[in-house]
Amino acid sequence: MTAHAPAAQRDGIDPIRAAEISARIDRLPAVATIWRLVALLSIGGFFELYDLFQTAYISPGLIRDGIFAATGNQGVFGFSDQAAFASATFLGLFLGASLLSPMADRFGRRAIFTFALIWYTVATVLMGVQSSALGIICMRFLVGIGLGIELVTIDAYLSELVPKRMRSSAFAFAFFVQFLSVPAVALMSWWVVPQAPFGVSGWRWVVLASAVFALFIWWLRKRLPESPRWLAQHGRFDEANRILDNIEARCEKDHRQPLDAPEAVAVDVEGKGRFADIWQPPYRRRALMLIVFHIFQAIGFFGFGNWLPALLSGQGVSVTHSLMYAFIITLAYPLGPLLFVKFANRFENKWQIVGLALGAMTFGTLFALQTSAFGLIFCGVMITFCNAWLSFSYHSYQSELFPTNIRARAVGFCYSFSRLSTVFSSLLIGLFLDHFGTPGVLAFIVASMLIVMLTIGYFGPRTRNLALENIAHR
Repeated sequence: MTAHAPAAQRDGIDPIRAAEISARIDRLPAVATIWRLVALLSIGGFFELYDLFQTAYISPGLIRDGIFAATGNQGVFGFSDQAAFASATFLGLFLGASLLSPMADRFGRRAIFTFALIWYTVATVLMGVQSSALGIICMRFLVGIGLGIELVTIDAYLSELVPKRMRSSAFAFAFFVQFLSVPAVALMSWWVVPQAPFGVSGWRWVVLASAVFALFIWWLRKRLPESPRWLAQHGRFDEANRILDNIEARCEKDHRQPLDAPEAVAVDVEGKGRFADIWQPPYRRRALMLIVFHIFQAIGFFGFGNWLPALLSGQGVSVTHSLMYAFIITLAYPLGPLLFVKFANRFENKWQIVGLALGAMTFGTLFALQTSAFGLIFCGVMITFCNAWLSFSYHSYQSELFPTNIRARAVGFCYSFSRLSTVFSSLLIGLFLDHFGTPGVLAFIVASMLIVMLTIGYFGPRTRNLALENIAHR
């Protein structure tokens, strides 16, 4: 085992005890107790993606109410209000992920998970009562900050709670639950956005439904333990052992036989992480790889997802039909991860990412050539399927590449570039749509996914079935 012993001793951290905690987690069987923890975290992610994907579906209602301008140059900032709305969302996500997500390394996964849930739920409700484009866009910026914190915290939390043999499958299941929110918001929008139930605009019903989520926050919090790995890195071994004793007892009951003996693992205890640690070998190369990856994957993922109704309209589909088609297409979001829960651990995450980027490129090109309803829906479903699978693969992958003491900080910093990218790509997509139509937007997306393939395929390390600590120090 390797450790900086003097620093570890000053921080009250014993590397041998930290290694025992890690080994005990990795020997846990994939039983109902572990899957329940994954499901609880996934419910928090459901709330988050419901808020995030509102961008595409409430814009028609905002335009119809006269809050958003119908043409781009009449928007509140001199360009498309929908583009400004999307950009505000992702600027908030950038700030939340890059500046505030390190709080999860300092204060713990559980506390920040709860804090972020409260933040973006309150901000979303405030957005739902605004009556001006400026008010909605400003509130959306605040929503984005909370979402940015939560996205990173869930990734770190999930990767640390589950054993190495089921990390990718756990992320696949988590994204199945989280992506159920996408057809949910699409269906609700299709149903209520064209109407005004009880005299209240349909888009407000879609947004204010987030208030219901607040009822689940404390229920969720009481059932989620703190990450034992995080506790060990902060020298809180008694708490970590109590949590693991409880989890192991429940797992043994589910498993109906004694648990396997823990395998020895080397843990390099660094104590409190610093931003400078990201730029030490081998993490520097990984950070740069992820930054390039995130800049371009965001264009492919959110360029299609957030602009789907507009892209369908650009192909000659009416607003009502575009929302209906969009709902059908979004069913592929949860379907993709669900189909691969059992198989996700059989393949390297890096090659899953490369293959799915190729799939998104192929079907994105075909989408631009379609004129029939069936062709548009089929290609849209396949793009969405590839994007959903790509999403859970890279979320699992990026959380594996850094040690526990800087996991949230490093992932948050690298991930934030996808948010910054989307701030500007949303504006670019708005311009492309105005000047070159749907084919121009899809060409932009296809080129971005090609860069994704080359970046991960060449620079990405292997991580399959390796302990987090072994991946971190390879």
